[in-house]
Amino acid sequence: MRNKAEPEHKDDAIAMVQKENNFSGWYSEILKRAEILDVRYPVKGVYVWYPYGYKLRNLVYGFLRSLLDKEHEEVQFPLFIPKEELMREKEHIKGFEDEVFWVTKGGSTEMEIPLALRPTSETAIYPVFKVWIRSHRDLPLRIYQIVNTFRYETKHTRPLIRLREITSFKEAHTVHATRADAEEQVKKAVALYKSFFDRLAVPYVITKRPAWDKFPGADYSIAFDALMPDRRTMQIGTIHLLGESFAKTFDIKYEDKDGSLKFVNQTCYGISERCVAAVIAIHGDDHGLVLPPAVAPIQVVIVPIVFSSKGKDKGKSVEEACVTVYEELKRAGIRSFIDNSAERPGAKYYRWEMKGVPLRIEIGPRDLENNSCEFVRRDERDQKQEKKRIQIPFSDVVSEATRRLGAIQDSIHEAAKDALYSHIYIYNHKSEENMEMEMEMGMEMEELKRKVEDGTGFGIVSVFLCNSERCGQELEDQLGVSVLGEQVYENATGAETGGKKKNKGRCVVCRKEAKRAYIARTY
Repeated sequence: MRNKAEPEHKDDAIAMVQKENNFSGWYSEILKRAEILDVRYPVKGVYVWYPYGYKLRNLVYGFLRSLLDKEHEEVQFPLFIPKEELMREKEHIKGFEDEVFWVTKGGSTEMEIPLALRPTSETAIYPVFKVWIRSHRDLPLRIYQIVNTFRYETKHTRPLIRLREITSFKEAHTVHATRADAEEQVKKAVALYKSFFDRLAVPYVITKRPAWDKFPGADYSIAFDALMPDRRTMQIGTIHLLGESFAKTFDIKYEDKDGSLKFVNQTCYGISERCVAAVIAIHGDDHGLVLPPAVAPIQVVIVPIVFSSKGKDKGKSVEEACVTVYEELKRAGIRSFIDNSAERPGAKYYRWEMKGVPLRIEIGPRDLENNSCEFVRRDERDQKQEKKRIQIPFSDVVSEATRRLGAIQDSIHEAAKDALYSHIYIYNHKSEENMEMEMEMGMEMEELKRKVEDGTGFGIVSVFLCNSERCGQELEDQLGVSVLGEQVYENATGAETGGKKKNKGRCVVCRKEAKRAYIARTY
């Protein structure tokens, strides 16, 4: 029986926009209500981090740093890139030329050499690599930085997803003696990203981007994509094998053991604050954020239940018990907070549910009599949409909080993976006999279109597609999708709703031999 004086759900605030029916509206609203970003800055595509949002951001990137620091060195390169350096890699700048911000004046004086605000840092870093690298003893070189980057985004901007100022761009750059060493680094980067996104409880698919959509200047690109609630995919991480292309442009060579000069082989890989957007979008519900304990700024909130009718002494005892519990949790390394504000308990519940705090502990006079407190998990609701309450002895608070935070982390991750799996459709094409019939091919395209239909379809569809850009473009034009690319490495395929999966077949467009590729609507 509930021993608090108020019902769980009081009208303490206006109801949230429903996530399932209006993801865009829900997302904008939650950033404001949960105090993640303030979007009122007077420049399009530029936003301000609230303190709570910045704590979330720092916990996310703190874990990313801990992974990178095992093998990489952190650096910081300048924001400005001289035009002549930016333009040296023609294929690379061609991919960014319409997105570059230029500084052309210093005060009122025209600058002799225009300076670009970095869209990404290859052309800033690699001239320095030429100076740093002389011998095979200087290799491998692995560095990273987390910096602001700028891109003149002309599409519809969206906080954390599509920006003009990316405030938290992690870019790693590595240099190796051979292509084989560089390809091995690509595999290490894939493993690092898996560890990172698993920690965020964000499921993903991994693809090798088609040749026409690879990173400008790369030999090939690997991408991680997450499925958002509106059934569109969002690229959340990329890894690029650069080979010798930039080395030849910037003349980066090393002296081998035999005295010969050789071009280096390179990789680079990046993650932006889209990783934070994925945590917010994938896990949140109609009541606000649902944060994985691993990155929640506050893992446990303690709410004292004190009423004047109980007398000052009992109120003081409740507050003392809250402080004791807080200190025990703090010593155990659990991020905790006591909400001893003057708000009603119902208003406090609403506030901390909105902010996604994984676990709430309530302590009132009757709890003191029972020498216990109540645990309420953020991720659990029964069929009546009421919170499940569990009575925990004070002596077991730390051990039970630790255990339940781990259970919440796992539960959130499993729910997110189930949601992804249920929206991946493995499409097995019609009989390959009589495939020249245009009617049958048209019917097949109509069926595929239904599978990726925005908001109602599967979201991600696996099809057979050859490497031809013409076929890829035709598929994209007919279905209104993007080709994510060939399925590589270990992918989250889940329950295959399209029947038994085959790895090789005939291209859905030209009927030539093809491999499986993912297609989806994208951000």
